[in-house]
Amino acid sequence: MRASAFLYPWDVTGDPAAPDLLAGLGLHGTTLAAAYHSTRALTPRHPTRRIVTAPHSAAYYPPDPARWHGRALRPYAQHWLDGADPFGEAATALAGAGLEVHSWVVLAHNSRLGHENPHRTVRNAYGEHYPWAPCIAQDEVVEYCADLAAEAAVRPGASGTELESCGWYGLAHLHAHDKIGGVPLGPAGQFLMSLCFCPACRTGYGPDAEALRTAVRAALEPLWRGAPEPDPPGEWERIERLLGADLAATARTHRLAAARRLQAAAIAAVRAAAPPGFRILLHADPLPHRSGPNPGVEADRLLDLADGLVLPHHLLPLAAPHRRPGTVLAANLPVVAALGGGPPRGVPDADELRLYHAGLASDADLAAVRELLDPR
Repeated sequence: MRASAFLYPWDVTGDPAAPDLLAGLGLHGTTLAAAYHSTRALTPRHPTRRIVTAPHSAAYYPPDPARWHGRALRPYAQHWLDGADPFGEAATALAGAGLEVHSWVVLAHNSRLGHENPHRTVRNAYGEHYPWAPCIAQDEVVEYCADLAAEAAVRPGASGTELESCGWYGLAHLHAHDKIGGVPLGPAGQFLMSLCFCPACRTGYGPDAEALRTAVRAALEPLWRGAPEPDPPGEWERIERLLGADLAATARTHRLAAARRLQAAAIAAVRAAAPPGFRILLHADPLPHRSGPNPGVEADRLLDLADGLVLPHHLLPLAAPHRRPGTVLAANLPVVAALGGGPPRGVPDADELRLYHAGLASDADLAAVRELLDPR
């Protein structure tokens, strides 16, 4: 089975041994970050560094000044790695070891732009902004994401792209020193706290916008006091029980329409910029109401537009019935034991594997990957 591993440019730049080490695992390719959010990452094998701190979302290639001139929403260049094009340097080195490169592009998730432009972010039912979550119902956000997708995806050396956060982001976020877990919210509570009530979304909800906001706040009150969510086993049925079927449908209809528009715009922008045969995959969750880095999608519809989906491995069976000839369902498989992954294994419904994350993995984790991909 074809398998690729996620990488950051700093896992490769400055380490001449990295490409051959990765190729020796039996990988066919890599998914290499071209535009990525803030992070702090370990580099356990690098000859000159151990920790990389990326303080804000950034492009790991030189953004085109003409494309972004005068725009409030724009990618920032990185300044913590040497060189103007760490992505290009890493892609060249990986290709030299025989590895295919897909660009890894994070779209609707950017805390720096959210802090600078709070009116462009998700605003919850209490009027509070989520700076990490640009609101994809807003025209300026869609334009930014589509242009970033085209520019960051179609880099020299890349034969395809994988678009992360091409949909709704919400409450859930791996924030520094996070303290929001004191009152556990289940899937329905997460959905309610992820609904946006910015002016664009209120317009999208139509005449029911204020009734929906009031219902969201009323439905959350028992959860803040520790009451359990309603007991239907299905997540959407729980949401309907909390909001009522009509208001739940109002929220769902608007959010699906906004996600469709963003996804169509991003895919079209990449297609227009890419050479023939360039593959476009989206990181996704097959439950359309969910939000996050793997946003909920309508898999049946999206596989008419994209070349495939990258899904959390345990959710891949939910998308399998929507498979199209010539498309790919790739399983995102955690392989770092210390981060809750591994030992890696095959996923029966998967066409391909995406292994998260070769740069963060220990030598023992990589040995387990090698055994999976080349069991000899």
